[in-house]
Amino acid sequence: MEERFDPQKSFSLEGKLALVTGATYGIGFAIATALAQAGAKIAFNDRRQERIDEAEKKYKELGITAHGFVADVTVEEQVKGLMDKISETFGTTPDILVNNAGIIKRIPMLDMSVEDYRQVIDIDLVGPFIMAKACIPGMIEKGHGKIINICSMMSELGRETIAGYTAAKGGLKMLTKNICSEFGGANIQCNGIGPGYIATPQTAPLREIQPDGSRHPFDQFICAKTPVGRWGTPEDLKGPAVFLASDASNFVNGHILYVDGGILAYIGKQPQ
Repeated sequence: MEERFDPQKSFSLEGKLALVTGATYGIGFAIATALAQAGAKIAFNDRRQERIDEAEKKYKELGITAHGFVADVTVEEQVKGLMDKISETFGTTPDILVNNAGIIKRIPMLDMSVEDYRQVIDIDLVGPFIMAKACIPGMIEKGHGKIINICSMMSELGRETIAGYTAAKGGLKMLTKNICSEFGGANIQCNGIGPGYIATPQTAPLREIQPDGSRHPFDQFICAKTPVGRWGTPEDLKGPAVFLASDASNFVNGHILYVDGGILAYIGKQPQ
């Protein structure tokens, strides 16, 4: 007899430990909040103690106990230390890893230094590799694991001024598929979330009101190109994150879930 589907059980994260990198604000904060509200314990990192202190206060105001640790995801020794601190604090290793930490540099390619390009690649692509490498052994030992890589529409598309970001996010898409290929047999599901244009501090310059009171041209462009007619919010990513972190997605692996308001499905309006 077929087992009855229990939504509360399937989507529950009770008893799970989630590590969300860079979850001090924006998308990472929203995802960590959602995972906590679904029952998970939360660990997060940042490179700066003051950001961790501020974030812990914000979590506490929401009734969430989240422990932050200073660590740079691009430095393997610091990540090893992070894993030791998490084990000491929680008495276990992460069941869920969300590779959220990332940066973008909007510089025309011919003006972009190799150093800037490498920094974006290092944080957005090498960092997730180091974090996954640190978490997977514990997941194998537990017999289960969920890895969620925060990809982007730019895992599929290009645009002027973001050569490093598109290269990194395209690579992260393929790293996601390769982790699925290599560790699916260990009951580890690795998937990605590809946000569309999300209203965060990182994208605030693209939404600034112009001196004449009009909307930023890029703001107008994005709203016209998005079928739902608006920017996304960090809250729009909460449901997809809980789904990919939960037992409800146990047979979803190597998939990138684009949460973009339909941009990738839409060719755009014909010019008038």
